[in-house]
Amino acid sequence: MADLRGILLAIDLATRQRDEYAKTVARAQRTVLHAQSQMDALTGYAGETDQRWLGAGASQLSVELMRHHYQFMDRLQAAIALQTQAIANAQRQVELVTKTLLQAEHRLAGLKQVLASRQLTALKQQQLREQRLTDEMASIMHARRQAASLIGESP
Repeated sequence: MADLRGILLAIDLATRQRDEYAKTVARAQRTVLHAQSQMDALTGYAGETDQRWLGAGASQLSVELMRHHYQFMDRLQAAIALQTQAIANAQRQVELVTKTLLQAEHRLAGLKQVLASRQLTALKQQQLREQRLTDEMASIMHARRQAASLIGESP
């Protein structure tokens, strides 16, 4: 068991690291959801604003007021474009940290396989030692019986 301490420590550290990566993935996914929620709010607001202007009767509004409306809508569309980029960046971040998480999981699985292999090897060695002891005891018992039969004693 002493020789397994190193691999057990490595597994513990790899597990902690994997768990941290999982938390990072969850945070990145929440960031995407938040960015998408902001996008939904922006597009909803843009749609509502357009509907209000259509309902107000654009023909009755002054040219200056129409110009301000179009400037506002241009800025709103620019904000929507920026939010689209923010969502794409957040999704790329999710992909990146997910790959890192998968690598950590593969490393952990590999360490667990090494542990299982070492445990199996240790078990086989223990069984060999026990078999040798059993064989040695049987050999000693056989030698005693042989010696006793030569001397004429019964065991």
